[in-house]
Amino acid sequence: MDVLSDVLLAVRLTGAVYFDIDARAPFVAQSPPTDVIAAKVAADADHLIAFHVLTSGACWVEAVDEPEPAELMRAGEIVIFSSGEANILASEPGMRGQADLSRYYRPLSEALPFVIDINSDARAERCRIVCGYLACDRGPFNPLLESLPRMVRAPVSGRSWEWMTSLLDAAIATSDERDAGQEAMLAKLSELMFLEALRSHIDGLPPQTRSWVAGLRDRDVGAALRLMHGRFAEPWTLEQLAREVGLSRSALAERFTSYVGIPPMTYLARWRLQLAARLLQSRSLSVAQAAAAVGYQSESAFNRAFKRQVGEAPGVWRRRGTTT
Repeated sequence: MDVLSDVLLAVRLTGAVYFDIDARAPFVAQSPPTDVIAAKVAADADHLIAFHVLTSGACWVEAVDEPEPAELMRAGEIVIFSSGEANILASEPGMRGQADLSRYYRPLSEALPFVIDINSDARAERCRIVCGYLACDRGPFNPLLESLPRMVRAPVSGRSWEWMTSLLDAAIATSDERDAGQEAMLAKLSELMFLEALRSHIDGLPPQTRSWVAGLRDRDVGAALRLMHGRFAEPWTLEQLAREVGLSRSALAERFTSYVGIPPMTYLARWRLQLAARLLQSRSLSVAQAAAAVGYQSESAFNRAFKRQVGEAPGVWRRRGTTT
């Protein structure tokens, strides 16, 4: 079981490439907080993650209103703002601009991305930036989103960079004529780039890091996560899970909690509710059927757990989701 892929599917990650920016120094491009533009660019999104891929040149990147200093970003890197903060890409650190909210909308008569030129001085240093958004569900339970830092800057692996840039160049036309399916191809490419950045981020975490993503690479915590994700409907007990992982109950509980922040059985319960929430919204299942599908023997127990975690009854959640 690939736990990371399983989570990305369950939280309905979908991407879109919005801007192809050709910038020459001096330049500054400021992006607004994603909650300000979410209704315009992805009306059905529960949460928007902003990302920028630098395909050539170098620039400085930073979150607006955050104390961390600007970081130098080079070609072959992607930066992700997982919480959707306002952010800046600029030719020099400390520069500020003004986000143009009129640029954020879903075009009806043309295909994404929008091509933007900033400063046409051919003698100045050139930077090409591909920018977009990834929509996902924040709740009922998104362990990935909860464990990521506000800003992730990571290199795209060398084995993937060549084919990614080739696809980008093929998909982003400089003329007004866009091929059929181009926007969909870029959307899938943005999801692949996001996954590449996550892998690089996980690989580069210091050994002492404690988080859900760090737990994926830990032998024991990773094994427990794979078992629970792969066999989520089974009537797991801590004792059974520990036995299959090869640890004592106390050792597994302590190690798992130190990484993930919650005990294994609490994690399993929340993950089951995340899966049930998706089943209720995407398929013609009754509440009882959804409860049984994720391992609940009692519909009443499922109702209580769902309302406690989500804040509303599963029937209400189902009706609201299927009518939007």
